This record gives sequence, structure tokens and C-alpha cells, in this order.
Amino acid sequence: MRCRAVLLKSTGLSSKAIGLQTEMSHVSVNSWVKRFLVEGIDGLQTRPGRGRKPIMDCTDEEVVRKAIEQDRQSVSKARESLAEGHWQGSERPDIQAFFISLGANISE
Repeated sequence: MRCRAVLLKSTGLSSKAIGLQTEMSHVSVNSWVKRFLVEGIDGLQTRPGRGRKPIMDCTDEEVVRKAIEQDRQSVSKARESLAEGHWQGSERPDIQAFFISLGANISE
């Protein structure tokens, strides 16, 4: 998407139009174009140690699995179980997204 944004910008499209095509904000489009102009193609690569930190790591998986097993049919009950103190992290996880990644059916 980064390369595509840079290529589309070279055709004269606006950053907003490119953002709609690439599902990026116009600010992100401008940032990637600027990085490309300064650093070349290497500037479009993801830098190590950058980006969003994961909301959970592998150590949380067992706690989440136990919460799901207690009531397989209710994401809200599993979420309540985690909220009662089983969650040890400093940030609130996106429980629903994590359940989906584990293959849980989240229909309530």
C-alpha cells in the first residue's frame, strides 16, 4: 500500500483521493511520500521496533482460554470474568478481536 500510495501521488492525484483508494488517511499518504522522497525505496519498509504494541501476548492466552471455556456461548460473560481481575495487563484488551483470532463464535 505504501508503494501504491507513492506511485499514485506521482500521477498527480490528491492525497485524499489516494487515501480513499488505499484505505489510508491523507496524512499517512503524505508521510509515506515524504519518507520515500527523503530515504528512497528503503524508507517504505517497516522499521524494527516501531508500530503499535500488541494488546496481548502469548502469556495471556491461557487466561483467555479459561474465560472462554467457563461459558463458551457468551463473550460478555467471558469479558466480565477477565474484568474481575484475571487480566493482568495495564491496558484493556480488545477481547472480542482476540476471541475471533482464537476462532471463537462471538454471536450473542
